[in-house]
Amino acid sequence: MSKGKIHFIGGGQMAEAIIRACLAGGTLAAGQISVADIHEGRLQLLKSKYNVDTESTQQEALSGAELIVIAVRPQDDLAALGAQVREYAAPSAVIVSIVAGVTIVQLGDYFGAERPIVRVIPNTLTDTGYGYSGVALNAAASLEQVEAFLLGFGKVQVLEESYIDIFTGFGVAGPNYIYYFIESFTDAGVLAGLPREQAWKVALENMLGAVAMLQQTGLHPRQLLDINNSPGGVGMHGLYELNNSDFAAGLQRSVLAAVKRTTELGVKK
Repeated sequence: MSKGKIHFIGGGQMAEAIIRACLAGGTLAAGQISVADIHEGRLQLLKSKYNVDTESTQQEALSGAELIVIAVRPQDDLAALGAQVREYAAPSAVIVSIVAGVTIVQLGDYFGAERPIVRVIPNTLTDTGYGYSGVALNAAASLEQVEAFLLGFGKVQVLEESYIDIFTGFGVAGPNYIYYFIESFTDAGVLAGLPREQAWKVALENMLGAVAMLQQTGLHPRQLLDINNSPGGVGMHGLYELNNSDFAAGLQRSVLAAVKRTTELGVKK
């Protein structure tokens, strides 16, 4: 467990998810964490649920922070926050930004380009330990400075910043596609006549087991499909209809649409 102080600027849902996961996993202790937010209600909630410091002034929290997590909205006044960081934080304090669409160059303009800056696209599976967060670093930052913290809410992939939008639309939005598939698969079982509770259990177990088979065997999905599907058999007839449904192309178009929207939001900023 890191012993340094971490100050969150912004105490919204994503910041809370990160704090919750880090505390639950023992990556951080409550005494290491301070939070600043313009909404008093959020501060009271975070204090009551996690016993983190919500009472220190911005100057006090910034001056003692090893990591400074920027967890505000893209449209918030980043220039004003940058001025506070420049005035109060140590030059070695690392900026960890989860602000959507704000590039490393822009962050450097706000917080100082000479300072270590890490742009993070956090995954949404923080409580499970699964899921990759995408990470891009400026020249002054190293993964070692933030890896222990980032591993507290999932796994980490270091990316060229130019891949961040793709990573967001494909990887971070990825659980949405899986949730939708499981819902649709369960409905298919109900449509065929199974009680919903049984269909739900079968859908989840199939999802978990299929992933385990891929990981344990190292085989390509096509190889496992070939093993499962005998000539003229049940599985092959099911796949024939799935092939006719535009399933693969529809999924791929969904990912491309998510990537496109991510880019659009960044341009608006």
